[in-house]
Amino acid sequence: MTIEEKAIEEAVEKFRGLMTAQLARAKKIKEDNAFTDFQALDTIVIGICGGDGIGPIITKESERVLAFLLKDEVARGKVQFKEIDGLTIENRAACNKAIPDDVLEELKQCNVILKGPTTTPRAGDPWPNVESANVAMRKELDLFANMRPVKVPEEGIDWTFFRENTEGGYAVGSHGVNITDDLAVDFTVATQEGCERIARLAFDYARRNHKEKVSIITKANIIKTTDGKFLKTAQKIAEEYPEIAVDDWYVDITTAKLIDPKRRRDFKVFVLPNLYGDIITDEAAEFQGGVGTAGSANIGKKYAMFEAIHGSAPRMIQEGRGDYADPCSMLRASVMLLSHIGYQKEADALEKALDICMFEEKKLTITGRDTGCTCKEFGDYVMETITKITK
Repeated sequence: MTIEEKAIEEAVEKFRGLMTAQLARAKKIKEDNAFTDFQALDTIVIGICGGDGIGPIITKESERVLAFLLKDEVARGKVQFKEIDGLTIENRAACNKAIPDDVLEELKQCNVILKGPTTTPRAGDPWPNVESANVAMRKELDLFANMRPVKVPEEGIDWTFFRENTEGGYAVGSHGVNITDDLAVDFTVATQEGCERIARLAFDYARRNHKEKVSIITKANIIKTTDGKFLKTAQKIAEEYPEIAVDDWYVDITTAKLIDPKRRRDFKVFVLPNLYGDIITDEAAEFQGGVGTAGSANIGKKYAMFEAIHGSAPRMIQEGRGDYADPCSMLRASVMLLSHIGYQKEADALEKALDICMFEEKKLTITGRDTGCTCKEFGDYVMETITKITK
């Protein structure tokens, strides 16, 4: 057997193991079909997981605002906050795991999680090549849907993105194979249940919120098997929602049409595979003022995780500017958290207060430096505004 033949045999064995694991995952998600009824719980446990860099600062501030809004629920024991500190890059590197086992057990004791940004090592970083904590959490807690709203009323933009969270190019993203020095291979995964449940969630949302169109985004003309399955499955699900218009776009032309002032007004709800959703939702957030203004919901049937969509900004910490970090993205995520667990009145109040503080009144401004207000000062401003509008 030549060196190349041996390398291929080893790669085939690794592929066999990966596919066995993915088939087992497909079977498991098919069997799990019950969503959590939060109001039926004696206590809703909200995990507060700071992460890296500015994460603990903006997450703590968002917890303070949530506690302010839910003070009566906390007092009667309906809501409880649980601090989880072990998701730092230092701890993950020491354990050489995306999520250390003890931290994962703590996360599983929560119903929903408010999570700060976490560092994912790159080539050249002083850390082991551990998997993204976000990717691992989505897989471990089966957070199959990433939901991101983007609104800019004056531009006619009212978009909601449903990005599949656990499959596609990210499903086994840390398990590609360097077959030889001349050949590296990664894998893209699509399961029938995975495609069905993200499509149905998007169409259900459109129906409940009176959105008249869902757009399916793929590259099915080139990635024919997995993207083809995603497209065909979403089109089949669309037949159950005859009142909703459906169209499909290739991901490359979608990125162009989002900046077309005439065409972009036609988009309402998007459903996308994992990688395309990651890229396009960051592009979309720029219309709203950048990733610092946008929150993100990661929804599963049992658990949900809410986060800012920007990074951990280690330079701000290194330069001693952490106290001036912008909490707006995390506070936007907190709006979705409140809505998800059944506190819509509080969610609406927080969203309205953020609109006033960020776009209308703008009494204080976050700049990331001492030319603007601190994270805590902005949190105080938001809570003062909530008090005014709820009197």
